Parts: sequence; C-alpha cells; structure tokens
Amino acid sequence: MRWNPDSTPAAPHRWLDPPLLAAVAAMASLGLLNLLSIGEYALAVHQLAALLLGGIAMAPLVRMRMGSWWTFGRGVYALAVTMLLAAAAVGAHAYGARRWLGVGALVVQPSELAKVGLLLVLAHLLGAGANRPRTLVVALVVGLIPIGLTLVEPDLSTAILLGALLVLLLVLARAPLRMVGSLLAGAALLAPLGERALRPYQLARLHVFLGTGADPQSAWTVLQAHIAVASGGPLGAPPVVPHHLLAQYLPARESDLAFASLVEQHGLVAGVAVLVVATVLVARLVAAARQARTTSASLFAAGLAALVGSEVVVSVAGNLGLLPLAGIPCPLLSAGGTAALVHLVAIGIVIGGRRDAEARHLWRLPRRRRLHPRLARTLAAGVAAALAVSGFTAATLQGEGAGLRRAGVEQATRSIRLPAPRGDIVDRHGTPLAVSDPDPGVVAVPRLLRSSPDAEAALANLLGRSPGDVDALLGQHADSLSVPVAARVLPDVAARIDAAHLPGVVVVHAPRRHYPAGSLLAPLLGFVGVATPDDVRRLGPLPPGEIVGRAGFERGDDTRLRGVDGAQQVLVDPLGRPVAMASVQPPTPGSTVRLSLDLGLQRAAGAALAAALRGSRGRTAGDEAAAVVMDARSGEVLAMASLPAYDDNLFGPPVDAPALIRTLAAGGDPFLEHATQTTAPPGSTFKLVMAAADAVTGAIPPDLVIGTGGALAYGGAVFHNWAALPPQDLRRAIAWSNDVYFYKLALALGAERIAAMARALGVGERTGVDLPGESAAYLGTPQSVARSGGTWFPGSTVILGIGQGAVTATPLQVARWTAAVSSGVLVTPHLGLDTTGASGTAPIATPAPQPLPFAAELGPVREGLRLAVVAGTGSQLRDLSVPAGGKTGTAEDPTTPGGAPDAWFTGVVPADRPEIAVTVMVRGGGEGFDTAEPAAAAILRHYLAHRADILAAGTAAGTPGPALAAPGPTASSPSTPRTPLTTAPPGAPLTRSTPAGRPPRRRATRRRR
Repeated sequence: MRWNPDSTPAAPHRWLDPPLLAAVAAMASLGLLNLLSIGEYALAVHQLAALLLGGIAMAPLVRMRMGSWWTFGRGVYALAVTMLLAAAAVGAHAYGARRWLGVGALVVQPSELAKVGLLLVLAHLLGAGANRPRTLVVALVVGLIPIGLTLVEPDLSTAILLGALLVLLLVLARAPLRMVGSLLAGAALLAPLGERALRPYQLARLHVFLGTGADPQSAWTVLQAHIAVASGGPLGAPPVVPHHLLAQYLPARESDLAFASLVEQHGLVAGVAVLVVATVLVARLVAAARQARTTSASLFAAGLAALVGSEVVVSVAGNLGLLPLAGIPCPLLSAGGTAALVHLVAIGIVIGGRRDAEARHLWRLPRRRRLHPRLARTLAAGVAAALAVSGFTAATLQGEGAGLRRAGVEQATRSIRLPAPRGDIVDRHGTPLAVSDPDPGVVAVPRLLRSSPDAEAALANLLGRSPGDVDALLGQHADSLSVPVAARVLPDVAARIDAAHLPGVVVVHAPRRHYPAGSLLAPLLGFVGVATPDDVRRLGPLPPGEIVGRAGFERGDDTRLRGVDGAQQVLVDPLGRPVAMASVQPPTPGSTVRLSLDLGLQRAAGAALAAALRGSRGRTAGDEAAAVVMDARSGEVLAMASLPAYDDNLFGPPVDAPALIRTLAAGGDPFLEHATQTTAPPGSTFKLVMAAADAVTGAIPPDLVIGTGGALAYGGAVFHNWAALPPQDLRRAIAWSNDVYFYKLALALGAERIAAMARALGVGERTGVDLPGESAAYLGTPQSVARSGGTWFPGSTVILGIGQGAVTATPLQVARWTAAVSSGVLVTPHLGLDTTGASGTAPIATPAPQPLPFAAELGPVREGLRLAVVAGTGSQLRDLSVPAGGKTGTAEDPTTPGGAPDAWFTGVVPADRPEIAVTVMVRGGGEGFDTAEPAAAAILRHYLAHRADILAAGTAAGTPGPALAAPGPTASSPSTPRTPLTTAPPGAPLTRSTPAGRPPRRRATRRRR
C-alpha cells in the first residue's frame, strides 16, 4: 500500500455516516413503537436497554484500529462457538429446541453472536486472498462449525442463514465461481436429505407455503399475518375491534411477525417506512464497503449488508406469504436483546472502518486499484427490488383484503342472537290472522356481569331474585358466552333492565306466534317451530334455535315471513373469553303478508262445513270436509275451509302435547289441509271435463238427443244410472247428471281424448297454489296403468266418464276446472296478494290466467251448469240473487268409513260472467245434493250478501272486482240460439215445460249424481 497523492483530507466526522445512523435509529424506533402499541411494555424496556447497551458498545468499536479486528473477531467467534456448545448442553429448552443461555436474569441467544463472529473471521481470511485453496478450505471449516452447532439446537432458519452468509462472502470476496457453484450444487443434492431432517412444524410450514399440505397451526399463523396486514389500513387498524385486542390474535407479534404487527397497529405507512429504512440501511452498508481502506473491512461491510438484507427480506416476505415463515427476526424491528446488541456492534465496526479509511486516506489505494466486493451494488439493488415487491404485496393485501378484514373482525367477535319478529299474516282487509306477540327474556355474559358486583346485584333486584342465586347461576356457566338468566319477564321489567345498561346483560325478545282464528285457519296457515335437520336441508344454514314455518302457509312463505335475526356482538380474546360488549345489530322484522282470504267468508265456509258434517235428515255425516271459494278470473282464494282441524296455537311454545293427542284421537286426520291434500274420486263433477271434451271434439254433437234410460250394458257388464232418464242432449245430461249419457260419451271420446282434455284443465297435476304439500291427485290412462303393471279393462273408460276409476281430485282442482269451463281461462289459485316490509309494499307475483284455446266452444257446458240450477240437481241455488250454475257429485269411495259415498258440489256465480267458483266436498257425506250442495248454497249466500265488503280491499293491484251483471252472452260464450231452460221430470219429453221442483229421489244403490 502506498501514498495516494490525489487523496484529499475528508471533512471532519464525515465517517459517522448520518444516513446510516438515522436508518438505525428509525428501525429501532419502529420496533419500540410496535412493542408499545401491542402492550408489551416490559419487553419494550428490555429492548430499549439492549439498544442503549449496543449504542454504548459502539463507541469504542468505532475507534478500534483495523489491526485489532482480527484479534477481536477471533475472540467473538470463539465465544460464539463456546456458547453454542453450552446451549446444546445446558441451554434453556423452549419450543422443542435449546437455543438460549441464561445468565441470571439475562438470556442470550448464541446463534446471533455467531453471525458477527463468523462475519469478522471470514472477512479477515478471505480479505487476505480468496483465490488460495488453503484459505478457502479454512474458510469452509470456520463456517461449517457454527452452522453445524446451530443445526444441533435445532435452529434450521439461522443455520440456513449462516450458510447463505458463507456463500455470499465467497462471492463478494471474488472466490472462484467454479468453487461457489460446486458448493451450491452440493447443497442442492443434499436438499432431499435436509427435508428429512426438518421437524414436523418446519415441514408443515413448508408444505403450507407450497400449497401441498394443510397444517392448521401453520395455516392459521399465515392467515393471522395476512389479516393483520389487510386490517391495518393506511394509518392503522379500524376501530371495529380495539387495537390491543386485535393484536392478541397475531402470534409472535413482537418477534417473527413484528412487521405485520406494526402494519396492523399503524397502517401501511409504517410498513413502507420499514422497507424504506431497510433499503437505506443496506445501501449505506454497501457504500461503506466501497469506501473501506482494506479488503477485509470492505468484505465485512458488504457481508453485513448481505446479512441485514437477507434478514429483512426473509422476515418481511414471510409475513406477507411470499416465503415460508422461517423464524428469522427483522433486525432492530423485532424484539430480541441479543440480536439488537449484535447488530449495533456490527454497525459500529462498519463505522469504525469508515473512520479508519478517512483518517488514513493518504495510505488508501486509488479507487481504480482497489478490489471492491463482487456484485455488492447488485446485492443492494436486489434487496431494494425484493422490498419493493413486498411493499406492493402489502398494498395489494390491503386493497383486496375485504374478506381478510371480515375474518379478523369475525374471529374477535361472538354473537348473542336477537330473534327477528316474524311477519304478520293478514286477510285481504288487514285483519290479523297470524301475529307475533312479544315475549322478552334476559341473558347475561357471565364473565362481564360478574366483573361488576354492583351490576350483578342490580340485575338480581330487577328480577326479584337474590344476588346469590344469580351469582351461582353465572358461576355454573362462567366459561359460556351467554347464559339465560330469565326465560320470560314482564314487558315493564324488560324495559327497566334495558334502561339500566348493565354490563353483559341483554334483553332478548323471542316473539311467540299467535293465531286469533285458531282451528278455523290452522290447516291453511300451519304453525311454526324450531328448525329441524329437514328444514336446514330445505332452507340452508340456520342458527341454532331458529323458528321457521313447519306447515301450511307459514312453511310455504317462510322466507318472506321469517325476517333477519339481529345480534349483540361480544368481543372475545383468542381463548374465546368475553372482554367487552360491542355493537348491536337490530333484527329486521319479517314482512307482513296480505292474503286474498276474507275472514268473514272463511267463517261462513267453516260453519257450512260443520253443518254438513253434522248431517241432516238422518243421512251420513262424513268424517272430512273441505270448501274452496276462488275468484274465477284471477285465482285469488277467498276462503278455504277444512274440517276436522287442529288449533295451531297448541304448538306454543311450549307445545300442548295432551291437547294435540286429543285432537289426533278425534279422527278425520285434522292435520291435513283437505282442500289441497285430500284426494277422492270427483264423481259427477268430472262430467264438466267430459262435457268440455265433447263440446270441443263433437264426439256426440252437444245438440243431439240420445237415448239413455236406467243402465248401459257394455263389455259383459251393466253400468247403472241413478234413475231411468229419458233421451237427452249434452246440456240436459249435465243438468240431470245423466250417467248413461256420459257412459256413452266416454266410449265415443275414448280414453286418450278424455285424458287430453283433463290435462288441459289441470286434472292430475298440482294447481300451483302457494301452499306446501299439495297433492297432484291422479289421472290414469291405458298407457300409464299398463306401465304400473295394471290392466285397463273395457269398463275402465266407461266409469271414467262419471269421475270414477282412474281419476281422483282435490277440491281445489275441481274448483279450478269448474272456473275454467265457466270463464274460458285456466287460473293458478293463490293466497298471497302482497307484502309490506321495510322497503314498502310490493305485490306477490303470480302466473297470469291462461286463456283456453277452445273457450269459444264451451257454451253448451255453461248452459248445462245453468240448467242444473234452474231445472236440475242444483236447484238449491235457484233462489240466489244472481244467476248461478252448479254441478252435484256423488262418488263411490271405498276408503270412507262404512263405504259411504263422497258428496260433492261445485258451482259458479254469476253463471254467464263467472266471478267466483265454489266447491264443497264431504268425504263419506252421502249424496252431493243432500250434503255438499246446502253448504255451497250457504257460502254463496254469504258472499252475495257481503260482496261489496269482501271485494272492497280489491286485488293485489288494488282494483275491485266488476259489478254483478245480468245474464247474457260473454266473449267466451258466443251468442247462439239456446234451448229453453225448462224443468222436465224423468221420463217426460224435455220439450215440455213443467214447474220447477226437486228432482225425484234416486235409488240408494246408485250414487252417481
């Protein structure tokens, strides 16, 4: 080394490198800020003491001569190796490793000291000549000793870091690249063996990072780091969860995950500050390496830059999920007294090297002749690029981390469910049919309430109980989130408890369902109850104890009625222990649903059915009955009665089990909604379907009078009529319910054409009414019977003509086809009109009525319905205030008790412009004329007497029905010459006008009318 005449004296104290010192101070300050923010005050004091001690140690090192480095470095190296040996033998055991030595209250991590010792020794050795084989061998041996001892602890992360430091120093010292490449190739070959040496938790971390495994603990740690970064925002965590509580969910927040913790507490700005400071720190160390007077000093500074850069990149990238979590602390940011002291000592040595270079600049080689460390600036640029990528990743986590932020809030909160009031069900005028009565109870969070004895005593006083009883109850459930203190309290008591604002006390309103009409509407409305597994499969995930509709309209429209539960949020620590009450999310009540029902008409229908079941004139009363009143134009159901019926109030809670048992024992299946769920042979009401098929096809021209009589012999069997009737055309056959006529019509049509018309009128399919559990009933054909293994006999088609055999129907289906043949449109029956909720009132969408393509051909059928009232079997409707049309039915039903026939009646008013259709069925009720027709007449009289009131509320759109019109032709009933509607007793010529009267009594053995 010789004097450089071009050198000029440096400015005084330039060697101090203010940017480097400022970066050191900033990184240390950020580390202290993180510890204080997470409440680790004792650790912050310890870290500050280590920083002060390191600052004090820097003073003599800055002034140490370069000639003393070798001696100092050997001493540090020897001390580190000795301490590593001691740690392996008698070190403190924690986390499955021995990495620490305790000296009184002082705990030292020898592997941190080994970093500086190895760096000093290698810098001296390689600075003397990295091309000498002997020097390289010695350097490898010197490096492998602390690496091996660190692996024994085991501390794989630090061992890998020391190995990387060895390779980097070889590169920086300009060692032959062939040798460096050989070392790297050897390390790659040994990598599979190294995987076997990994401990389970280390292997799990690696697999979680590679996406080839799912270790819950490792995945949870990475998730918490991501949540912390995403939750930080630009300037700190949001106030939804307090900072100190949110920090508790981040493991190793003071050490390995200090970067994520700082971002969580102080935002992305603090994280960017760490990255900028680290970049400045590495850059200044590289600059010191280029300005050093000797090669050894240059290598030490460059090696320290590589060490610091590696630690920062690995730590920050691990926090962000860019690299596996390696347990490498971020220098000066992460807590650790040994690490802070060692890094400050190393930085002091670098500054000492700068001082030496400035003080002895006359003996410094010219810049062009100095051998700078290889790729040192490239190293600095690589570190800067890696930290830039980390900053971009952190910003991305924040920008796209809404799900992570929600997860952070969710994991720190638990919810006390606040049930939503179920929406009311009202009739078309707003009269309540199902309401939710308030039923307040009190729950408490034991951990919070017991922390305030005064509050606990106040609650006991408000409840009228002793404080000891309340405390004992809370003590039994001390670890629970909440415990019911009072299942039910009076509303005024609940109000006083609410007003007291006691910590951890919540008044929960669990509305009880009440049905003012009771059994009158129970089969239709249904009831509610706690959700079952079947309900969860049907509706999706539900909270425990959720109340849902279990039957009837409550079940069918449950989504609108149920509402959205609220929640009282409770903040909990990572162990699930409540620490504070948080926000309240009030429940959103369910919507009020307005039905098309008229409660007055429903009562009239129920009373008429009850009278029908009681029987009259000694006839069979029957065991089940149903009545339907439906708007023939829109499908709105104005009344739907079902008997026998249960009382939906019996389902509570609590359930009145004895009363339910008595209800079941009464017979008649009261839990069925008989208008939609009970099927039976439709009997002569099916003749309307047959007549429609004839009117469309002309199989027997409607105006053609054919012979009928008392029976039909066909296929070796005799099929009887209910009476010996004279020749008739289609209209009179409907009016007199002439079985033989319809036997012949069935044969003329054939089963296929009958089935085609039946399907067009909705026979054998669900009507689509907005009630669950509707039956489709049955419509058989020769093909379907054959597919099921049965036989379609010649007589099967014959009896199908009078609604027996391969056909069943529900009362609602009969009402639907009655309305269809009368009005020319096929409607979808429905109950729901509109809903009223927080967003206002909205109509409930229903399918529009479908015009029948053959409506214009149905005039003879309508005339037959009218003739049945004027001069046929429906004469009990003759005295109504408007013209009516109707059809009786008496159907053989072997399933009824005692084999009694089912009684049917279906009709419309007005006959020429149908407004409503009424259908009554009494199972086992006997003759339709005797049992079902009087009930239908009573219902129609009530409707006509109160029509204005019933329709005053209008339809869902708010428009009332049209005024009753006088008889006359309609669009669907063309104006054609009509046969005079005259009354003719059986056997008399139908062209002769006779006084109207009741038709003659039928033989009891033939009930087909």
